[in-house]
Amino acid sequence: MTEPARLDGKGAKLKPQAKEGGIGETIKVVIQALLIALVVRTFLFQPFNIPSGSMIPTLLIGDYLFVSKYAYGYSDHSFPFSPDLFKGRIMGSAPKRGDVVVFKLPRDGTTDYIKRVIGLPGDRIQMKEGRLYINDELVPRTPIAKAHTEDFYGRETDVPTYEETLPGGVKHTIIEIQGDTGFNDNTPVFVVPPNNYFMMGDNRDNSTDSRVSPDQGGVGYVPFQNLVGRAELIFFSVGKGEPAWAFWEWPWTVRWDRMLKPVK
Repeated sequence: MTEPARLDGKGAKLKPQAKEGGIGETIKVVIQALLIALVVRTFLFQPFNIPSGSMIPTLLIGDYLFVSKYAYGYSDHSFPFSPDLFKGRIMGSAPKRGDVVVFKLPRDGTTDYIKRVIGLPGDRIQMKEGRLYINDELVPRTPIAKAHTEDFYGRETDVPTYEETLPGGVKHTIIEIQGDTGFNDNTPVFVVPPNNYFMMGDNRDNSTDSRVSPDQGGVGYVPFQNLVGRAELIFFSVGKGEPAWAFWEWPWTVRWDRMLKPVK
């Protein structure tokens, strides 16, 4: 049965109205949303999640955070899949000592790592008996309340914790699971090359970072080119091993005290 023609006030036939919300309109909206998300992800903020404990206690496994892509300008690593579009950085701005940075692992150019900037170009970095030296000066640290975390065997325990003050005044918290006798607590002097940075994790005894050379499976020096962005804000956090998508479990699995917490 055909739909009856609609008439205007004078009895003339009106054209049938186009149906709203058709599949074409839906596709258009989806494409626009994807383009906006791509622009935001590429040029403004990109979400990351923390899969390892190398930055405990600053970042925990299960934290989700926003990284500002514009903080250090843009390189080929600012784009998805790191296409070889150009060399160097556009609108580049050097990181500051103490920044928490996401970067591409130099030895493969694809794996995302997150660490803290400890050494700037030209700096001399060394660990001696668990203490950090920058340009032959001992970096001060103050003992604070012990942190509760896992040791190398997965056992919950309280570990030595300190507030460390880097040159320039940035204060941050570090933990020493093995005290001052960890595997990387005594190192040679590292002289940071031009246009490179020295990265370390806040979980000093459980971080594969610039103290370990690439040929030993470590990070080594990180070129400015490899920086992706600066960690800014924890926007979501769930307990270790808990699926973030299980929203019906959020009242018990979400770490509410970490929501919207700045990364320092």
